[in-house]
Amino acid sequence: MKKIEVKKLLPYICAVMITISASACGSNDIDLQANAMQTAEISEDTSTSSDTTTSSADVEDANGNGIQDKQQTDDSQRPDGANAGKEEISHQSEGTSDTTSSSDKFEGSASDNNTPPDKSEGNTPDSNTPPDKPEGDAPDGSTPPDMPEGETPGAPPSGEKPDGAPSGEKPDGAPGGGFGGGSSSADIEYTSATTISQSNSQDGVTYSSTTSDESALMIATSEDITITDAVVTKTGDSDGGDNCNFYGLNAAVLVKDGSTTTISGATITSDADGANGVFSYGGNKGQNGASGDGTTVNISDSTITTTGDGSGGIMTTGGGSTNAENLTIETSGRSSAAIRTDRGGGTVTVNGGTYTTNGLGSPAIYSTADIDVSNATLISNLSEGVCIEGKNSITLTDCDMTANNTQMNGNASFLDTIMIYQSMSGDADSGTSSFDMSGGSLTSKSGHVFHVTNTNAVISLDNVKITNEDSDNILLSVCDDGWSGAENIATLNAKNQILEGTILVGSNSALDLNLTNSSAFTGSISGKITNAKGDSVSTEAGTVNVTLDSTSTWTLTSDTYITSFDGDVSNIVSNGYTLYVNGTAIN
Repeated sequence: MKKIEVKKLLPYICAVMITISASACGSNDIDLQANAMQTAEISEDTSTSSDTTTSSADVEDANGNGIQDKQQTDDSQRPDGANAGKEEISHQSEGTSDTTSSSDKFEGSASDNNTPPDKSEGNTPDSNTPPDKPEGDAPDGSTPPDMPEGETPGAPPSGEKPDGAPSGEKPDGAPGGGFGGGSSSADIEYTSATTISQSNSQDGVTYSSTTSDESALMIATSEDITITDAVVTKTGDSDGGDNCNFYGLNAAVLVKDGSTTTISGATITSDADGANGVFSYGGNKGQNGASGDGTTVNISDSTITTTGDGSGGIMTTGGGSTNAENLTIETSGRSSAAIRTDRGGGTVTVNGGTYTTNGLGSPAIYSTADIDVSNATLISNLSEGVCIEGKNSITLTDCDMTANNTQMNGNASFLDTIMIYQSMSGDADSGTSSFDMSGGSLTSKSGHVFHVTNTNAVISLDNVKITNEDSDNILLSVCDDGWSGAENIATLNAKNQILEGTILVGSNSALDLNLTNSSAFTGSISGKITNAKGDSVSTEAGTVNVTLDSTSTWTLTSDTYITSFDGDVSNIVSNGYTLYVNGTAIN
């Protein structure tokens, strides 16, 4: 009888203990007490049944044992609260019957008479579960401190990329855009102050626009157009980016849709950002290597002046064609080459005239196309003389070029006059880049005369008068710069050519030097390269193959190490120095 009475008291003992525990935790007191009393009533009805299941925790609690011991054990196994959060679920599930689910426990309700109500969020329900870590700092440094408010663990640092980190940006002279992507011409709403949409001839007309993203004159027809003695003025900046660079948005004069337009005696002035002077868009939607729609601009005896950023003189993209003769072009903005091309390429032929640039990143010629220039004066007062990107070409015949590249732009870490590279931006296909120059003069006032990086380049020179005014006297560098994804490979073909200066070839780079038709090279080849930022790029030469025909000579200016030599050793003038081929002296 006594035993039965004790069993009847068990539910009330449990209810009292639960109520005390909940009150100590200080949350949801009323709900927990109500649940406890409900549990007691149910337990009283079922306590005399022999089928009732009582958990080990309940038995220990009823006998007055186990609760204190368990709490001491759990606390001793948690050094300074370490892993408390990690083990929270396993601690809460201890001492429960199989009929209690963890999901029920987290909801804070008792599932049966064997399971006391769970703790509310942030509190410990009973002595079987160690207390949660208090808010604030982790005790004794066992847990790393929280990140400062507003920061995300593992987030990359803000700010600029490290020097030399490749980002897809173009170097000096690069037109805007540069990252691939952008919209197509079909997405553009072209507007113009004057639009010619059918065959027409106009003489002595003035065209003007002061509105952003609007051309002063747009020719949108497949028919022939003739414009004589026009005066064109364009203001109104654009932030159209690629739409200006690739498709002609905001150009002073835009020709598209297959027209053959002939312009002569024009005076064109652009005083706005993203406002190229005369734009020939061939309609191939920027697909490099694809044919255009036949759009052709023939422009002669005209003057083009631009002052804004991203505002070239004559601009050709999308497979268009431009034929220019006796133009006077001057640009002053950033990324504003006088003779400029961009995505989709095309063909450009220039004969005569003067082409001057004054802005940062604005060479006289920027090529993502095939460009042929003859009998012209090319002047760059701050940037490279020319820049070739990817599988494209520039041919100069009897031209006089002067460049004073004194400021680096974009990823560039060298100063140079002839820059040949691949940006991997998508604006030019990868492949062999070509620079051919015959006759005329090339004056390099600052930096290396030629620089090749991240592409395969062929440089061909024939009777060009080269003047290097830079004190380091570097003729050519073939090495790493601020771009990656391709090798640094160059071939220098010299025909009837005098070359002077040091040639630099990086340890991971390659050069073939071919001297023919009474060419003479006075200089050395080295792999010790430091860029214009003062960073070491290479310490020894890569692969260097030299071919010397019977009419050509090489005069050494220091000991030189190369990979192979093809020619008559007697044509090497040692000048007191030694030429080593694969480590063996040959002279």
